[in-house]
Amino acid sequence: MWRACRALRPCAVVLARSPGTRACGGGGGVPYTQGQTPEPQTREYFYYVDHQGQLFLDDSKMKNFITCFKDPQFLVTFFSRLRPNHSGRYEASFPFLSPCGRERNFLRCEDRPVVFTHLLASGSGPPRLSYCGGGEALAVPFEPARLLPLAANGRLYHPAPARAGGVGLVRSALAFELSACFEYPPGAPALPSHVRWQGRRLALTMDLAPLLLTASRP
Repeated sequence: MWRACRALRPCAVVLARSPGTRACGGGGGVPYTQGQTPEPQTREYFYYVDHQGQLFLDDSKMKNFITCFKDPQFLVTFFSRLRPNHSGRYEASFPFLSPCGRERNFLRCEDRPVVFTHLLASGSGPPRLSYCGGGEALAVPFEPARLLPLAANGRLYHPAPARAGGVGLVRSALAFELSACFEYPPGAPALPSHVRWQGRRLALTMDLAPLLLTASRP
């Protein structure tokens, strides 16, 4: 948390599944079957991303580093195709969709579908924020002045690709590192007002706040 420093084959990856497994609570209580065929030659799969940016099958009973998806090629394919779910199916329970040919890969998230996990330094070029295990292939320019610390939940946010809602969550470990750059006005306020980055003192714009409220309704 930022405040703590103030203190068939989905997308060409074969997955082990139990045929006919049903989930009746993980996706907002909506029943489904992994790999179901609602129409000929169409498969549907259901996923979940946690606040650390780890991707799981939604009905996985154990969600941890051992059970999350780790193949970079799959992760890049999945998240690069992510968009709001306007398919007419499961829109309320799975607000995002990653289509792959005849597959519909539905996604719900603990917070945001994009979770920034690493700050990448590229020599003399500007730094970039990488998300969801994709390394350089899933990264956006780092905009320190547009970091948004949210007092309501103690989490930190940053601009994300528009197709994925426009706002991404910063993983807690990275948020802790970045929070060392925040400056707070006198009087012990809840939120910082400035960030120091590469020798510059930048006022936080807070422009993501309205977008964060609407981004959860793609």
